[in-house]
Amino acid sequence: MAHKRIRKFNTKETYPEQNLDNDLCQAVVAGNTVYLRGQVAQDLDTRESVAVADPAGQAEKVMANIALLLEECGSRLDHICKVTIYLTDIRYRETVYQVVGRWLKGVYPVFTGLTVPHLARPEWVVEIDIIAVITEDEAE
Repeated sequence: MAHKRIRKFNTKETYPEQNLDNDLCQAVVAGNTVYLRGQVAQDLDTRESVAVADPAGQAEKVMANIALLLEECGSRLDHICKVTIYLTDIRYRETVYQVVGRWLKGVYPVFTGLTVPHLARPEWVVEIDIIAVITEDEAE
């Protein structure tokens, strides 16, 4: 089975202020594994940043994006296996993790949390990438 690529885009359109030209996508389905691109507080359709200067609001948008993309891939939140969270300030950890914890209550994925100096845009303070699976009942 070939990899399925979800929501393809080019960075020329996504980051017009930067001199980039990369063909990417929001998710790749390889077999029964789903790899999501790091999600930020950005509308997936308009590319507009949302919840600027609001770590909780950004985390909510990120998790909503993740839920939507997993659904488009044929998976769902309770099949997340690995979460990596990038924060631009350690002081956002409690706020962001509370939001993520609410969305993933009862899921028990493995987590990695990192603090980084910057993300791709200065208004983004949290980025989350996900690895999930598609179960047999979802694939049918």
